[in-house]
Amino acid sequence: MGFFSSSIWIFATFLAFTVAVAVIASLKTKGDKLDTADGYFLASRSLPGYVIAGSLLLTNLSAEQLVGLNGQSWATNMSPSAFEVGSIFTLLFLAHYFLPRYLKMGTTTIPAMMEERFGKGVKLMFSMIIVLMYSFLNLPVILYSGAVAFVRIFNFDSYFGGDLFRAVVVLSVVIGIIGAAYAIFGGLKAVAVSDTINGIGLLIAGFMIPFIALFVLGKETGGSGIADGWNYLLNTEPEKMNAWSAWNSAQPNLPWPLIFTGMLFSNLYWWCCNQSFVQRSLAAKNLAEGQKGAIYCGFLKCLGPLYLILPGIIAYHLPSIQETINSSSSPIDMAYPALIASVVPKPIMGFFAAVLFGAILSSFNSVLNSACTMFTLDIVKDTKFGKGKSDANLVKISKTYGTIAAVIAICIAPFVMYANGITTFLNSLANFLSLPVLCTVLGVLWFRRAPKFTPYLITVIHFVVYGAFLIIAPCYPGTTEEIHYLYAMAVLFPIYLVIMYILQKVRPSAEYEVPNVHAVDLTPWKYRWHFTIAGLIVAVVFYLVFSPLGIAA
Repeated sequence: MGFFSSSIWIFATFLAFTVAVAVIASLKTKGDKLDTADGYFLASRSLPGYVIAGSLLLTNLSAEQLVGLNGQSWATNMSPSAFEVGSIFTLLFLAHYFLPRYLKMGTTTIPAMMEERFGKGVKLMFSMIIVLMYSFLNLPVILYSGAVAFVRIFNFDSYFGGDLFRAVVVLSVVIGIIGAAYAIFGGLKAVAVSDTINGIGLLIAGFMIPFIALFVLGKETGGSGIADGWNYLLNTEPEKMNAWSAWNSAQPNLPWPLIFTGMLFSNLYWWCCNQSFVQRSLAAKNLAEGQKGAIYCGFLKCLGPLYLILPGIIAYHLPSIQETINSSSSPIDMAYPALIASVVPKPIMGFFAAVLFGAILSSFNSVLNSACTMFTLDIVKDTKFGKGKSDANLVKISKTYGTIAAVIAICIAPFVMYANGITTFLNSLANFLSLPVLCTVLGVLWFRRAPKFTPYLITVIHFVVYGAFLIIAPCYPGTTEEIHYLYAMAVLFPIYLVIMYILQKVRPSAEYEVPNVHAVDLTPWKYRWHFTIAGLIVAVVFYLVFSPLGIAA
């Protein structure tokens, strides 16, 4: 049944929640100084912890994850949970180590911080690559993947005679225009506030799905409700509930050693050095609120398996949707949409649609906002077009670029469906950048006497070695299964640290002193260690419960 034809009630609830988010975001940003650089790009450094937590969560979460991670768990087990629960470790690194130093330095963008240590060339190198990647790859893929997820779950293409391309075009235009409006006209605060509200909606809707699905599973397997559905999961194939995959398991499994190595190193980039994520924390009103936001987000990520992993496991067992999934050209991508279409009651389908729409919007407007920030402050500001410009003029330049980037993304997005493997290529490209950016940031904070050419050397080495790894695609010993790409991260990151240490000893430069610009109050959060210990306990308990020692016995 089509999305709009299912019922007027579905459309009404969808529209009500979507409009409510826009109204609240507008009211919350009313009177804000959006003609200053700090006001537009960093929300006047005024964000409280709960807003930072919600915005961090929604920046990371997209429709592609809802469909993708649940599809991976449908095909494997609980091991993809590591991408959620494992994030708490790097968010704690952000709260305790990276953020205090970023705020002390008054950091606005990561490339700008690099410039102070390694020079303008390093800043331009990274900022230009990242802005191009955001503008011509990330944004179109976010629009496309979000539109396709929406089409699959709500059969939106039925209004276009089953024409997927036309449906994607319409959704890309709608999502692109609304997302751009938040990012361009509202600045970072409007993006963060809307993310927080959508985050609350996502948690409510996300938590409902597994309970509803377990109820349906219990009914379909001869039981009477949720408890019977849960018992069916535990007793039928308990190995599906295991979050620990063998060291040489093939993708989309996540081999257990990578939880503590490759994935951890990759996440250090995403959560601690990626502009679209870190920018929320840089806008904190003080260090305490920034630490609250990062740690709260860590707890929220630990809840991720409930709505990003468990529904996929339930979909694997639910008899009524097996034919729909298995008859699809891509069963792994159909598992979650088929589950939603089957179990979600019509009265709340509109709310779920609005939450999914909000998650897509959040990813789009967050990346667009970061692209505008880096383009304006890291590229244009140092050219003849930006030198001597007032903050108001720089904001105008940012809005103009944001409009152009949004239009380009909308135009490219529908054609992504004809470029086979574009999402895989995008993920590979992100890993080309992850370790060079992370190592350069650590060169600012740790290796303060490393020579200024260090970032160039690490970047060249990584591009060559990691590129060779992807091309050669080596296999696990004695198998035909390709080695997980995160094993490359696990090996290369320590090697780069050793190279930077040797360079610091052999070719030392003048020691870099981390400045203190007194941008915000740097008093740490009083209860940071209490919540840190609690978060670590939650993560440990999760991995004990979902293991052969627990319910996966």
